[in-house]
Amino acid sequence: MRIAHIITRLIIGGAQENTVFTCEDLMRTYGDDVLLVTGPPLGPEGSLVDRARASGIPMEVVPQLRRAIHPWRDLVSYFRLKRVLRDFGPEVVHTHSAKGGFLGRAAARAAGVPAIIHGVHGAPFHPYQGALARGLFRACERWAAARCDAFVSVADAMTDLMVNAGVAPREKFTTVYSGMEVEPFLHADRQREPARRQLGYRPEHVVVGKVARLFRLKGHEYLIQAARRVVEAVPQVRFLLVGDGILTDKCLAQIRERGLEDYFQLTGLVPPSRIPELVAAMDVVVHTSLREGLARVLPQALIAGKPVVSYDVDGAREVVIPDETGFLLPPKSIDALADAIIQLARDQNLRGRLGGEGRRRFADVFRHEEMTRQLRVLYQRILAEKGRGGGVNSAR
Repeated sequence: MRIAHIITRLIIGGAQENTVFTCEDLMRTYGDDVLLVTGPPLGPEGSLVDRARASGIPMEVVPQLRRAIHPWRDLVSYFRLKRVLRDFGPEVVHTHSAKGGFLGRAAARAAGVPAIIHGVHGAPFHPYQGALARGLFRACERWAAARCDAFVSVADAMTDLMVNAGVAPREKFTTVYSGMEVEPFLHADRQREPARRQLGYRPEHVVVGKVARLFRLKGHEYLIQAARRVVEAVPQVRFLLVGDGILTDKCLAQIRERGLEDYFQLTGLVPPSRIPELVAAMDVVVHTSLREGLARVLPQALIAGKPVVSYDVDGAREVVIPDETGFLLPPKSIDALADAIIQLARDQNLRGRLGGEGRRRFADVFRHEEMTRQLRVLYQRILAEKGRGGGVNSAR
């Protein structure tokens, strides 16, 4: 099978890691011809380009393909994408992210690609936009939906959101959870003590961690606001923020304003390979984003045996099960967030029970090999429905 994946930028992020794993698996397990098409990895979030190249994934970088709307660059990107696809001749094009998905689906249809799939990692329209922007993005998604054969949602919640917005009928959607390398998280506790020593934590410290870009709508400010009550109730709590972004200085200022410098540590940008050891150093993982398809850190934390506290947004409720794997809270809540952290910080047995149940439930569900298997079955089905014979080889 010849398969092209298109994504706006290959930064360090969940959708991007998902895409790299898929391309690697398609090549190594199924022997497929794969091309990964992306724009430049601009921004402070880091890059996965070198990782993708090191694993042997053929890549085409379209310099004009950017996240921001820019009519001239977007037009150039469309024609470049169309030319790349005509030269490569894929049977399947799988697009990801808003801009890559919009231009990629249009270019794939114009290039006569038999099977076109779009991955919904998170909707480009959301309640925190202005009405005009939200309406524009919803209209764009409806237009692009008519130019693809199927959608892959990373959570059932993404399907509900897109269907309720009138983007496409429910029968066009399939949920495939975003895959990851599970083993490092299953065995993360082997790295716990060295990681904690390196970070300067003592045995009595209860470490509450958050893994996310320091970016708008990621909700760091809510955790910082809740932290004062937490440390007053449980002084041995420490907060570990993993990630970097445009709001780093603002978050540091908020921490200083509250006199919490001794309780917070920011790692800055770290490679994905370090996430398991940093999660191992934590006792509780918090996710306070206001919009997210299904944040990878939630299953990662649970597979590592850590309880999670999350706002009830998008796909979080599919893994954060109250009183079974963690706490699910109203978005933007501060007191409830503080209460949940305090309860977990005071009760080691509760932490162990919730984290253990999360590991039992989700260790196999989120393996990247399983994700790729399900995706390839979908590719085969769409090609078969169109009378195309591509992609009939079984896994080696």
